[in-house]
Order: sequence, then structure tokens, then C-alpha cells
Amino acid sequence: MVNALRPKIDRGELQVICVDSVDQESWYNRSVHPADRLHRQNAFDAYLVNEVAPFVRDRTSWPRMGATGCSFGGYHAINFALRHPDLVTYAVSMSGAFDIPRRFLDGHYNTDAYLHSPLDYVPNLNDPWFLERIRSNYYVLAIGNQDPLFDQNVKMAHVMGSQGIPHLMDVWEGFGHDWPWWYKMAEKFFL
Repeated sequence: MVNALRPKIDRGELQVICVDSVDQESWYNRSVHPADRLHRQNAFDAYLVNEVAPFVRDRTSWPRMGATGCSFGGYHAINFALRHPDLVTYAVSMSGAFDIPRRFLDGHYNTDAYLHSPLDYVPNLNDPWFLERIRSNYYVLAIGNQDPLFDQNVKMAHVMGSQGIPHLMDVWEGFGHDWPWWYKMAEKFFL
């Protein structure tokens, strides 16, 4: 993916910081209770806020920081950007999945699960601080019209639209859930 963005990186117009997820320790870790999975995801979120974001700000004078990802990473990019609209002002999800808590928590649902489910918490947002910042940011949902996650992107776009959140649902003709598609999507939205 970095190579897809190389022209802009080489021109000094884009810096890319690649952060791995803890999905194997959180969402995918079926050997622990779902509450423990959420606790691990919350710790990762705190790491991004308290360590990664300051690291990124210290490396550049650019006022904007974006987030992007493919598939599960697309979920992470949008969810993190919506949870922290003061940190992330531009997020691009490529083939993102947005029903993550329902798929990975074996029916467990609590406040932490709710706060990691943008399809649930965004419709209920009414805090002026969050809404003002979220509405001043921009979000992209890029998805193939035959991608198995297409319906989740339609739902996410609807939820964003109902809250007046600026976004683009960019629908690509075909499957779209694979690296060749994601390279082209990245080039479109970052080059």
C-alpha cells in the first residue's frame, strides 16, 4: 500500500505512519471473554491517542492527520476518526466492515461494545462538541458494489448522512475486496 502512495511521499506531500492493530488480541481472540477483548481494544485506542497521535504531530507541522485502512482496517480508520474528531480530520475506509462488535463478541454487548460500533453510536450523537468537530471533518467509504461488505457501507453512509456528517460513498463497479482494488482506491483518495 505504501508503494501505491510513493509518488506523493517522494514529493514530500504525504507522510505515512503504519500502525499494526491488536485484532489478534482483541476482536479475534476467542480464548478470552468478550469484555476482555474490548478492554484490549480500549487500551489500543488509548495508545493511539496518547502515543501515536503525539508522535505524528511531532514529526510534521501539518495541521491535518488522516486515517485509512482496508477491510477491518477501514473500520478502524472510521471508528477512530469518529471517536477522536479532534485528532483525525480525514478518514478513508476501503471495503470497511462496520458491524464488528456483533460479529466478534459472541452476543456480548455493553457500553464498550456500543462505543466501538459506529452504526450504533453515530445515530445517537447529540453532544455539540463531537458533532461540531465531526461535521467539520471528511470521511470516505470506498467499496465495490459486489463487495460482501457493501451493505454495511450503505448503512454507514446513511447513518452519517442522517447526522449531517460530510462523507462520500464511492462505489466501484465489481468485487473490490482485494489489494489490487485498494491500491487504486488509495491512489484516488491520496494522490
